[in-house]
Amino acid sequence: MSAPTLTAVASWDIPLLRGAVWTLDAVADRLPAWRARMEAVGRSLGDADCWYGPAAQSAGAALVEVSTVATAVTAALAESLEHAQRLLAEGEAAQELAEQALATAAAVPVVLDGAGRLAGPLPVGPVTGVHAGDTADALRAEGFATDAMAAGQRAALAATEAANALTGLGVGGALAPATFEDLSWLVAVAGSTVFLPCPPTGGDPAAVAGWWATLSTAQRNGAIRADPSRVGGLEGLPAWARDQANRLTLGRVLADESAPGRAVAVSVAAEIGSEEAEGQEAQLYQFQPEEGLVAVAVGDLDTADHVALLVPGTGNDPVEDLDDLMGDAAAVGDAARAAAPTAAVATIAWMGYRPPSNLATAPSPHHSWPGGRALDATLDGLASARVGTPGGRPHTTLIGHSYGTLVIDRAADERGRLAAHDVVLLGSPGMDNRASELEVERVYEASAPADPITWGEFHGEQTWEDSFGAIELPTDPVMMHWEYYDEWFPTRAAIGEVVAGVREPA
Repeated sequence: MSAPTLTAVASWDIPLLRGAVWTLDAVADRLPAWRARMEAVGRSLGDADCWYGPAAQSAGAALVEVSTVATAVTAALAESLEHAQRLLAEGEAAQELAEQALATAAAVPVVLDGAGRLAGPLPVGPVTGVHAGDTADALRAEGFATDAMAAGQRAALAATEAANALTGLGVGGALAPATFEDLSWLVAVAGSTVFLPCPPTGGDPAAVAGWWATLSTAQRNGAIRADPSRVGGLEGLPAWARDQANRLTLGRVLADESAPGRAVAVSVAAEIGSEEAEGQEAQLYQFQPEEGLVAVAVGDLDTADHVALLVPGTGNDPVEDLDDLMGDAAAVGDAARAAAPTAAVATIAWMGYRPPSNLATAPSPHHSWPGGRALDATLDGLASARVGTPGGRPHTTLIGHSYGTLVIDRAADERGRLAAHDVVLLGSPGMDNRASELEVERVYEASAPADPITWGEFHGEQTWEDSFGAIELPTDPVMMHWEYYDEWFPTRAAIGEVVAGVREPA
């Protein structure tokens, strides 16, 4: 940076600087105690009898993130404060010396230039020549100025170091992180050897995909390593990146027996290991164990021509039921490849929402609203990640079973069109939207005669009614509510034809 002039040093606003340092000191002093309170609350959630379950675990995880950011901010502020205090001390000394230099020079009088040097010859008396007193005062003025400029340079260096201490928090010039999410990202990637711009906030998958496209390979790998939990949850990223990030998070959770959601992690690890042991590719597409939210793909979502996403219904839990849903996803993939042997197929066991835990709570639509929002975002993310890729956007089929059909209903209500081509409804308890309002090309439905869930309008119009407008898939008279994916009934093969895009109109 350019050196300040002597006049500029003399005019520094030291009271303003002193106030800024005092404010920085006060904030830095209070943060540790505040962080300690946050950590105490987070620890208490692990033992609390009044609040437990996924919501409490999610709150605890959020407090951990807040504490992590607060720790980094505290360290950065402490370092910045140390330099700022030095800046204040040097600034006060520089200003005092500059004022003395200018006052002494004016009394002689002599002129000092911007660097504090004498700008002309020493004063000479008209009779006796050089006046010794004036010469001494002129040289003293230059000495004050030299000391002032040296202190000013030290102050400027301290100011630069105070600012540099905050660059890890994204503070530079007039810029600062716009959101806590940005600040959290910058804290997480502070140790990276490459520059990593913040991902866009607001949850727009297209914007996330655009951000990812601007990153180099080194930046992408750095982002995955630096903040895997954030990267693994970004809708709009390719499945390979989310898989790598989520597996890092999975490993960390498995390594900590007290980690929130560890039982979910154990279940996920077992199912991925089982698929891969059988030679199947598995991708951990979503992993939020503390909230009980998981999505695992069988196949490669980045290259598949046909993608099916299975939305389960009431009573499904990732600890107890992920293996069953993974089995259903694999079965649908096999049925699709049987219908179109050359097709590249990937299926997703999607537990991206918390369904009702039992039939007593199933009549409530409460769980369907957040589930619909999450499903809509997932579909948008899948579509955005494939924009500009060689295969382009895949043919996407959305399959809902039981309460999962209501989640699809809610997803169609979200802003914008549903990012799917076909919908398959299995054992639906009724829907508010009709087939034509689900925003897809074709809607299929299967309602087994022996399935009591399809007998009443629990959540809207029965999907097997002609007025609903869906295309009927074959069932069997003895099929029960949980048997739509079973191999010995005709429904599974028909679902495979839909997923592969070869189902002929009945």
